[in-house]
Amino acid sequence: MSKGLRRREFLTAAAAIAAQASASVPALAAAKTTASRGGARLFPGCCAYSYLKHFNTGVMTMESFIQKAVELDAHSVDITTYWLKSAEPEYLNTLRHLAFKNGVAFSGIAIRTEMCQGGGAIRAEEVRRIHQWVDATQALGASHIRVFGGNLPEGVSEKQGIEWVAETMKPACEYAAKFGITLGIENHGGITARAPAVLEILHRVDSPYAGVNLDIANFEANTDEEMYSDIRACVPHATHAHIRDVFGATKRPIDMDRAWRLFADGGYKGYMSAEYEAEEDPSTGVPKLMEKIKTLCRKYSSA
Repeated sequence: MSKGLRRREFLTAAAAIAAQASASVPALAAAKTTASRGGARLFPGCCAYSYLKHFNTGVMTMESFIQKAVELDAHSVDITTYWLKSAEPEYLNTLRHLAFKNGVAFSGIAIRTEMCQGGGAIRAEEVRRIHQWVDATQALGASHIRVFGGNLPEGVSEKQGIEWVAETMKPACEYAAKFGITLGIENHGGITARAPAVLEILHRVDSPYAGVNLDIANFEANTDEEMYSDIRACVPHATHAHIRDVFGATKRPIDMDRAWRLFADGGYKGYMSAEYEAEEDPSTGVPKLMEKIKTLCRKYSSA
């Protein structure tokens, strides 16, 4: 066989391989819905609150929860502080080291706050408590704290409630900013039941270290369409996301693919943390929710 013939055969085979690879590109692009639209980076995580029943009965500890996150193939854990053994640096250091050794990030911590209160001294105490948790978050090596706005007292206007929350959150954010820590106010009923109030609070706080801990199930809207509208409005300000697959108000299933598209189109970069609250035991319920989250993160994320 001549060298010329061998060369022609090689070039013919190479052209066929190139054509086949080129034909597969559209299929690959379709398989990964390029919600690099906006460069979204969506990572699956899990909230400790998902195992509420197990924590309350003592079956689970924060240490075993971190190990469980490894089994779930979660990229991160959101530490609900109700079940921490201590907020002392020595204890937090052990959790930080355990998470590091297992390749698990802390997407943040979640604390209880009641910022919608009239008394200036009471609000000042809330700020002091948040400062303490900022210190704990710093020791843990996390960068985000979930806070609550709280309930609107009877007879008080929404406008006044928003002012109280902003007056509390603003100095708390100023302190958190010293450590590069962000406060995410959750849409969790009360003063934060709907998107406009949440966004007005953030407008008044006016800090790059303030955002929304966006729970896609929590808005108290009259219709599902209003729910999706509120999610869409808050995505540009989202600093962390809590994920369930059923709306809290209507008890109807959430179109999670639609929700992910909203995050992708909004260019969200962060964790999509399972917060399981259904009746099924978390041992079987959480993995099912996590599988949905992981599938959608792969579909819509550029990461």
